[in-house]
Amino acid sequence: MSRLGTLGARLYRGEVGYDFVGKRKIWYGISILITITAIVGLAVRGLNLGIEFSGGAVFETPKTSVSASHAREVAESASGGHTAVVQELGRGGLRIQISELGTKEALPVQEKLAKELDVKTSEIETQLVGPSWGEEIANKAWQGLAIFMVLVVIYLAIAFEWRMALAALIALIHDLTITVGVYALVGFEVTPGTVIGLLTILGYSLYDTVVVFDGLKEASKDLTKQTRFTYSEIANRSLNSTLVRSINTTVVALLPVGALLFIGGGALGAGMLNDISLALFVGLAAGAYSSIFIATPLVADLKERDPQMKALAKRVRAKRASAAAKADSDSDAEQKPQDVTPQPRAEDGDEPTPAAAGAGQRRQPTSRGRGRGRPSGKRR
Repeated sequence: MSRLGTLGARLYRGEVGYDFVGKRKIWYGISILITITAIVGLAVRGLNLGIEFSGGAVFETPKTSVSASHAREVAESASGGHTAVVQELGRGGLRIQISELGTKEALPVQEKLAKELDVKTSEIETQLVGPSWGEEIANKAWQGLAIFMVLVVIYLAIAFEWRMALAALIALIHDLTITVGVYALVGFEVTPGTVIGLLTILGYSLYDTVVVFDGLKEASKDLTKQTRFTYSEIANRSLNSTLVRSINTTVVALLPVGALLFIGGGALGAGMLNDISLALFVGLAAGAYSSIFIATPLVADLKERDPQMKALAKRVRAKRASAAAKADSDSDAEQKPQDVTPQPRAEDGDEPTPAAAGAGQRRQPTSRGRGRGRPSGKRR
């Protein structure tokens, strides 16, 4: 068995463990700092909305030797000063996107690009998106997200309890905020692929959280009938027992997503892969973090406020204090020296003291008149 597998088995049996729940204030502080950074980035830079949300035109060219910077200058000049975003495609072509561009403005741009690239106008694919259609997509996306959140909370409240549902909802909002903030800071374009990636990471984050919650639910049955562990300690043991599985699942999921992001989107220049893979990569990492460091500690915090759990924690502390006092008493008794008083030795001809007599075999005094007057010393 590998070292990681051995560690996982020891974590599952409770032989080793890390106090995630006990150090929850540290994790809360880190999450608050990251969330504030994401919100500030979102407020300052904003999201780079694609034409699917803002409206505009997209031009895709065949394979060409024209550089992306030159194509950008041509597109901006032909569109009357509109900002153009140019991406290199894997097949050698270019994808030129210009927001807020209507049908009348799109045709001169298409003709100008065809002239500069020395290709026919029909070979440049043009896609026009109206702003009303993009706004409708955005509204539908928000509605779908809200319905998803409500259904998740209802399901978790029925399957587990309302505290776990609330903790899972906070973890989901945490993951969404971080992912959207990273999009704002990096400047990646928000497209329908981004929405797909966000919905995907919500499901993954919930999966990891539900696995921990299910183990916690089983471990906390009849918890108030014992006085060995508090609810927070049981939650921490459940979290440690599923820790290696969560790490393995996250790493295995991040490897192909990282390949999409850094190889497919970066090296090959596939624009749509960038939109989906960045949301997945950031969301998967944030979801694994929140399920371990946010969701379970939040459940423990909420549960410890219950009167029954407060009484249990009090009994556990009282029992441990009593056991500690007894152990200290036994230790003092073992270390206390015995009072041994040395007794004087009885000399010949003296009567032994009572203590000496009781300590060992009594010595008889030698008779001084024995054998007197008898040459041989024998009795007659």
